[in-house]
Amino acid sequence: MTSETIISIFLGVGLAASVGFRVFLPLFVLSAASYFGMWDLNEHWEWIGSLSALITLGVATIIEIFAYFIPYVDNLLDSVALPLAALAGTAVMVATMADLDPVITWSLAIIAGGGTATAIKGASATGRLASTATTAGFGNPIVSFIETTTSLLVAVVAVIAPAIAIFLVIMILILIFSIYRKLRPRRIHKS
Repeated sequence: MTSETIISIFLGVGLAASVGFRVFLPLFVLSAASYFGMWDLNEHWEWIGSLSALITLGVATIIEIFAYFIPYVDNLLDSVALPLAALAGTAVMVATMADLDPVITWSLAIIAGGGTATAIKGASATGRLASTATTAGFGNPIVSFIETTTSLLVAVVAVIAPAIAIFLVIMILILIFSIYRKLRPRRIHKS
């Protein structure tokens, strides 16, 4: 594997993690990075860097961000966004992969891209449900702000410094895993 291939994998995983918080925001960031010549995309995915894709993804991003600030609508969006996150996480991974056999590209994209996006989206949706249950939805805009900010930060870092993005993704996954371990019910062993 070349260093360009490794960097493209880091970029893909960083963007896939970002997709776990917002589906369209990382796609918009990738589109902008391609449109302005910061990143070359896989030849079959160059359309993401077109002006029409940039505008369409920009509008979708704005709508998605604002919709997540509406309590209860955000929960509805999460139910639709979970499968979309898996698809978008896979797509950003494939779009950014360079110099790999298609079997390896798609395997990595499905496992690393789709898997990372799905894990983060699932945890995010669970956190929002907990916020809705404990605050009657009043805490949800705060959760939405944190998620949007995290998505933007990880997406931008993935484009600018993919190796740092991998570190951020690992930290996010460790945080999610530690929260999950604290919240899951403990088994009581009977003697």
